[in-house]
Amino acid sequence: MSANTQFVLLLLSFLAVLLLLTKPLGSYIADVMDGRPNFAVRAGARCEGFLYRLCGIEEREEMSWDRYAIALLLFNVLGGVIVYGLQRLQFFLPFNPQKFTAVTPDSSFNTAVSFITNTNWQGYSGEATMGYLTQMAGLAVQNFLSAATGIAVAIALIRGFARHSAKTIGNFWVDLTRASLYVLLPLAVLLALVLVSQGVIQNFDAYKDATTVEKLTYQNPKTDGAGNPIKDAAGNPVTETATTQTQTLPMGPIASQESIKELGTNGGGFFNANSAHPYENPTPLTNFLELLGMFVIAVALTYTFGKMVGDTRQGWVVLAAMLILFVPLAWLAFHSEQHGNPLIAQQGIDQIASPVQAGGNMEGKETRFGIASSALWVAVATGTSTGAVNTAHDSLMPLGGFVPMFLMQLGEVAPGGVGTGIYSILMFAILGVFIAGLMIGRTPEYLGKKIESLEMKLASIFILTTPFAVLIGTAVAVVTIAGKAGPANPGAHGYSEILYAFTSAANNNGSAFAGLSANTVFYNVATGLGMFIGRFWPIMATLAIAGSLAAKKRVPVTEGTMPTHGPLFVALLIGSILLIGVLTYVPALALGPIVEHLMLATAK
Repeated sequence: MSANTQFVLLLLSFLAVLLLLTKPLGSYIADVMDGRPNFAVRAGARCEGFLYRLCGIEEREEMSWDRYAIALLLFNVLGGVIVYGLQRLQFFLPFNPQKFTAVTPDSSFNTAVSFITNTNWQGYSGEATMGYLTQMAGLAVQNFLSAATGIAVAIALIRGFARHSAKTIGNFWVDLTRASLYVLLPLAVLLALVLVSQGVIQNFDAYKDATTVEKLTYQNPKTDGAGNPIKDAAGNPVTETATTQTQTLPMGPIASQESIKELGTNGGGFFNANSAHPYENPTPLTNFLELLGMFVIAVALTYTFGKMVGDTRQGWVVLAAMLILFVPLAWLAFHSEQHGNPLIAQQGIDQIASPVQAGGNMEGKETRFGIASSALWVAVATGTSTGAVNTAHDSLMPLGGFVPMFLMQLGEVAPGGVGTGIYSILMFAILGVFIAGLMIGRTPEYLGKKIESLEMKLASIFILTTPFAVLIGTAVAVVTIAGKAGPANPGAHGYSEILYAFTSAANNNGSAFAGLSANTVFYNVATGLGMFIGRFWPIMATLAIAGSLAAKKRVPVTEGTMPTHGPLFVALLIGSILLIGVLTYVPALALGPIVEHLMLATAK
């Protein structure tokens, strides 16, 4: 079977399973978020009611958009404070068999912001930094809550379209509880059990030492009494030769964190190698299931949207736009990696002269997955806001590296994260109908609601916030000493590492090129601010739009109303997304992966 055929079959089977799950899961989410009686609501009613009584929540009391926004913001900030405290105090806390010390203040700040924003950017090595309690009570809990927050915002916006002449958009506490209790928790338990059956570990044991067959010789950096690396006169680390015949095998509660990491489009791994580590992703089956986990809820929410607004065609149209954007970029990632490095092909290593590298570019990839699964994972993890990796993005070919960067820069709409995907693409839908209204000379309408100046101002804030954070952050990094000290590579590739970092942070993705030394005060603070702005400014704008739309009267459909359930609207929606993405980011991309590709293509 050729590599192309293998990728096509993998992609088609992936999309087929997703489409089969979209309607039942999307319908289920709509029912539980609206509290309609079904098997799950009936089974969890007592638990749900107990939680409301425990926290003093009145289930039937709804909130205006500003109350909803304040509750959401305070809840997430409090979660950040707890995650920060767990890191700073972990040496004194239980479930820390390796006796890991406190995480530095700047790294603790970055990680706390990262996990409450569903970004899960990690500037540290998890297995060498975080104790089990920090991993579970801090990081894994926020994996659930940040994902549930995204679902809550999406449902609030959908209610804005579905309701008319209303002053409320729901109750944040109820939405958060139902998203966690009925959607995320059951799916995470089910996936965790499957992962355990495939070899993903789940325990509280101390790390194990194993004796290797051969001795390993390596260079060990020298440190002073304070544990800081010693450098020579040229500023290079001083090393000494060391040998070992012992390999330390990390243990921990991994399956429980791995499942919600993917289902919640979080992406932060227990291990530094993330989903390339065999304890997180051991087999082709787990690889496929984790790919589905990243996509399935984001895709299902399109059907939820259609069902809640009373026209499921609207959801299918949005899903079509998402997949039309995703599939060609996934193919480009595969084609670039399968084609490989032309400079290697020119060396005459193969017996048959060819401009294509034999076997493709396998650098940085797990042989048990190969190029097809690795390329699809690259696109899935960055088309969503997951950011998990099963291959080293820094080792991708220039166009292979362009794909994840551009998928994020589109605004996480192909299909985007849990909740964030549907509300992000609906912002572009508002923009699209506004552009169409200008073209035909009438007030734009979407789903029976007039789109007026307030909605356009808020949608503009939503759409421009992340480019502002990405481009300003990158510009500062490339002109400051602290920023320029981060990249491990010179030239265009080093610039790409910086641009990728701020793109990933502000778009709440969390993946990295991995060639950037990001665990510094500068990058911890800069990306932390980017993550916070990129998450909560758009959420505030989304909720304000939800409140404005809910208060509007429904406009009857006339012959002059533009239909939003057909191919023309799909084209308009995709055009709006590409217009913003291309015009905003292409100048920055031209200095990174694009120029790197042109340099590689013309090199001899």
